[in-house]
Amino acid sequence: MNKKGSKNESLRGAVPLSHFFLRQRVQPGDLALDATCGNGLDTLLLAELVGEGGRVWGFDVQPCAISATKALLEREGRSGNVELFETSHERVSEHVPAGLAAAVFNLGYLPGGECSLVTSPETTVSALTQAAALLKKGGLIVISLYTGHEGGPQEAFAVEGWGASLDPREYNVWRSRQLNRPDTAPYLVLVERVR
Repeated sequence: MNKKGSKNESLRGAVPLSHFFLRQRVQPGDLALDATCGNGLDTLLLAELVGEGGRVWGFDVQPCAISATKALLEREGRSGNVELFETSHERVSEHVPAGLAAAVFNLGYLPGGECSLVTSPETTVSALTQAAALLKKGGLIVISLYTGHEGGPQEAFAVEGWGASLDPREYNVWRSRQLNRPDTAPYLVLVERVR
């Protein structure tokens, strides 16, 4: 698939929509963050988009997520420009420099993993605040929110409250959900730094 994605790429769901936006903005040589590696698909996309001249930082608290991400990156020949951290995303500012073109948050639980181990409002809002401060002008944060599990609605409420509090002179904040899906379907919050 080319950098802009195929013409026929489906936009069903929050993650495909987040990838659509990332393909529009992230360029070779850019810096990017995957705050929740999961199975590594977002990390891989970011590594492909920034290319060999760029850099990606990936975070996850679960050892199995870091292992799966590392294996995927190695299998695809994309591990050279990615640094992975087995720690909470609330520690991003300790490891990631300013100037990010993009930050990805895919919240909830690891697909295929332990459903009781989920991201939390407190650590997520802390990590989002740090990521927003690290964005360059024109940089994006894409946040996929899942409300169909225990704690999901509370985290979504916290994320939306955080987004609503951002200074509109510095950030554009959008919420996007599919109208023809249940209220519990995942949806996307998009943050753009404008200055």
